[in-house]
Amino acid sequence: MSHCEQMRLFATQSEYADRLAAAVESENHCLNQLRILIDKISMQQGRIVVLEEERKRKDQECGQLRSLIHDLERKGLEKIIDKVEVPVAAIVVMACNRADYLERTIKSILKYQTSVASKYPLFVSQDGEDPNVRSKALSYNQLTYIQHLDFEPIHAERPGELTAYYKIARHYKWALDQLFYNHNFTRVIILEDDMEIAPDFLDYFEAAAKLLDSDKSIMAVSSWNDNGQKQFVHDPYVLYRSDFFPGLGWMLTKSTWDELSPKWPKAYWDDWLRLKENHKGRQFIRPEVCRTYNFGEHGSSFGQFFKQYLEPIKLNHVQVDWKSMDLSYLMEDKYVKHFADMVKNARPVYGADVVFKTHNIDGDVRIVYKDQEDFERIARQFGIFEEWKDGVPRTAYKGVVVFRHQTSRRVFLVGPDSLRQLGIDHHAL
Repeated sequence: MSHCEQMRLFATQSEYADRLAAAVESENHCLNQLRILIDKISMQQGRIVVLEEERKRKDQECGQLRSLIHDLERKGLEKIIDKVEVPVAAIVVMACNRADYLERTIKSILKYQTSVASKYPLFVSQDGEDPNVRSKALSYNQLTYIQHLDFEPIHAERPGELTAYYKIARHYKWALDQLFYNHNFTRVIILEDDMEIAPDFLDYFEAAAKLLDSDKSIMAVSSWNDNGQKQFVHDPYVLYRSDFFPGLGWMLTKSTWDELSPKWPKAYWDDWLRLKENHKGRQFIRPEVCRTYNFGEHGSSFGQFFKQYLEPIKLNHVQVDWKSMDLSYLMEDKYVKHFADMVKNARPVYGADVVFKTHNIDGDVRIVYKDQEDFERIARQFGIFEEWKDGVPRTAYKGVVVFRHQTSRRVFLVGPDSLRQLGIDHHAL
């Protein structure tokens, strides 16, 4: 073998030796990596086992805690509300910037609510940031304070319109959403921050709640009679159905709010509720004698009706035992006949000087009006509300407005189509 060939062979052997050494080193490195990985997997598996055991322990603890909480809640509820008692309704006072008015309202409610607080949880919902209202509400530990802060600009639909009515509508929607959806109440009684309540206000609503539940043709229950001034009322035990939403201290159910909330109006929510497209032929329960008194001379309506209509309202002071009262006459199937019989038994009065003629009759009186203008003329003579909304006079039932005149005498102002709606044959009268 020549010298050159020997040199080539040596170089090739050296190259193979280098490659072999590199391969061995690479294999050792891989083995080390594999060992490290195996160690990591072992550690992870160990950790998984530990975590599994910890999870099982936590599950057991959670189960024990759940059972403890359930037990405490059961015992707590039994203790607080004397065997589990579902609230009749939440009461919410809608407030904004009148701390002195709010205080008067809260004191009036607490006078009757304190002894039955679990049946009527009390809330104050404030619209805006008035510090006096906030601190006044927070000074009572018998109520829950909620606050509506809305910085969205208001775009009134007509020039020069008061934005207050838009703010009120937004506040109502927010507060009712809170109470029905966040607090899960089945019924809510809505009061405003310028109202005092009657001694039987809560009992009245408890009795009316049963009517609301059993008669789906009743949309809401109100404590207010628009013609509830002293000279037009007499009997604190009497309730009526009405096609006109009264407002001013009223109760509705969650199922009704489910329907109203998505389409709630931007403003004038009370007049919106009086439109046929929204009440859909359903009616409202109202008392003859008001169970709320509105003392708010200064407010969004600027006291326009206060002197004439609100100040002379009679607030009921009779402690009516509503629990023992049979209110089945107010159910839709019975009420038409009940009301029609009263109208039929009233004596008809015709022509001019209806107030004078009414005064000279001992019993109930029936006066037929031809149209809205004729109704307004007669209403003006007696001094009752003249206003209509969407074809319905205030307080009316099937076009009939009823009020007392001076004594226990009822006056029925009967619309041109009322007798037909009541199923009364006018030839038989």
